[in-house]
Amino acid sequence: MNCPKCQAAMEPVTFDEVTVDRCTNCKGIFFDATESRQLKHKKGAESIDTGDTRVGRQMDKITDIECPRCKTKMIRMVDVDQHHIDYEACTVCFGIFLDAGEFKDLKNFTISDYLKGLFHHKKP
Repeated sequence: MNCPKCQAAMEPVTFDEVTVDRCTNCKGIFFDATESRQLKHKKGAESIDTGDTRVGRQMDKITDIECPRCKTKMIRMVDVDQHHIDYEACTVCFGIFLDAGEFKDLKNFTISDYLKGLFHHKKP
């Protein structure tokens, strides 16, 4: 499997019996259907997100990608609780791709993020 953003090889990374695929170059992470939910609330799971957030922000600008699992065009989504986190999702196999640093950010949900979510309005 290759990274949908930079095309480098993906490597399997396991945390607490859940295996995800991480890019060997940009360090983005591909989660199969339920893997991100399984890991989101596991203490220490953020250790799988080893990438540089600056690289992640650059890769986040690449939005026209195919699912590395089933080759379907992925769609851009925004996290329901943390609107500053956007990611790519597959509508066929339900996998998601997070750029470097985004999984750590996703796990670090704060009261500030909650309050921002209450008052956040995206401009059309």
